[in-house]
Amino acid sequence: MRRNDVYFPVMQDGYSELAPGKIAAIVTYLEQRTPPPPPYPTTSEFAIRRVDQPELDWYRRLFRAIGEPWLWFSRLRISDAALRAIVHDPAVDILALSCEGKDQGLLEFDRRRFPDIEVAFFGVMPALIGKGAGAALFAYGLELEWKRRPQRIWLHTCTADHPSALGFYQKFGFVPYKRAIEIADDPRLTGELPRTAAPHVPIIGTGKPAAPNSTL
Repeated sequence: MRRNDVYFPVMQDGYSELAPGKIAAIVTYLEQRTPPPPPYPTTSEFAIRRVDQPELDWYRRLFRAIGEPWLWFSRLRISDAALRAIVHDPAVDILALSCEGKDQGLLEFDRRRFPDIEVAFFGVMPALIGKGAGAALFAYGLELEWKRRPQRIWLHTCTADHPSALGFYQKFGFVPYKRAIEIADDPRLTGELPRTAAPHVPIIGTGKPAAPNSTL
């Protein structure tokens, strides 16, 4: 199938087996073409700030701490140079949420294809889920980005994410418009994440020795 000069393979109906060591997720793409209603108030216990040209170690630690339960791996697989080129780009906005003096939330907007803006990454540490921190951070960031007058803000979530993620975005006015299937090497078998990460996603091993940095 061809769409906008890009070829997409057409998957057949029914079941398709994955090779050992692979994971798969159904990805839902959502977009917002008008600003949402007035944002939720930010409570005094959360502090939100923009982080310009973040240190890579700081970024990766926060990325890992937030994303490990949901198998975030993409930024763990790229080189320092590649990561620096993204997070130090002036068209990439990175916000951090702090609670009790510790950074515990991350929101990253990518404006490199403006007038589209992508919500590249968003999340809070597990201890803050359900406490309003995510809503405070997301509402704050959306308000800032809509001041830039984009054509749309878009994002994607998948079946490996928190089960409330899709509903959360829809409450903010994001509308689903496309689905895809993502297949990748299991980061728990490549050593990028510990085997204990994302217990809701079973590990189907390859039978090969674990990667040197893994905790298998």
